[in-house]
Amino acid sequence: MATVFLDLDGTLTDAGEGILNSVDYALRKLSLPGLSGDNRWIVGPPLWPSFAQLGVQNEDLDRAVGFYRERYIETGWKENKLYDGILDQLAKLKEAGYTLCLATSKPHSYARKITAYFGISNFMSFEFGSELDGRNSDKPALLAHGLAVVGAEGERAIMVGDRVYDIQGAQANGMKALGVSYGYGGLAELQEAGADAIISDPQKLAETVSGLLPL
Repeated sequence: MATVFLDLDGTLTDAGEGILNSVDYALRKLSLPGLSGDNRWIVGPPLWPSFAQLGVQNEDLDRAVGFYRERYIETGWKENKLYDGILDQLAKLKEAGYTLCLATSKPHSYARKITAYFGISNFMSFEFGSELDGRNSDKPALLAHGLAVVGAEGERAIMVGDRVYDIQGAQANGMKALGVSYGYGGLAELQEAGADAIISDPQKLAETVSGLLPL
């Protein structure tokens, strides 16, 4: 069985607006300076270390995440859009015989709202995300869990994502890693992480997966 694990934010959908607006909201609720400059790095990693990097004290990290979710659940998750041609690419992979699985650091309770809203869930056999307390937000752990649930071997699986965390998660589990530079990590980050291949066009997804992981 050839299994494809796919990140959500920055890979299937362009989620930056809603995430950054919600982070900014949380910072201001804590009476901290709001976001300024280029903050693309925030899109992808788990929230707790991101808020710590933004200057939130350890004792306030849970509050920051709570404020973030307050806005994200209400508004932020819809400040989002599919990348061009993504549903068509998922359809091609599914029709070819690949098992498709979501693998996101986002809590699965939020991720499933997004995948249902945008029609992504129609192509997914499994949808894996983190727990609200942060468990499985680490990509190596999340993918290990996903492989075990699916019953797939690492050498017959591939992870598709836009950040170094996706590549590291794949490598930790003996999987192929496909980087997408159209997302939030960029070409240099994915090259340095050691992705097996990198695409800049979402409409090359199915073709490149098939080349890296033949059925």
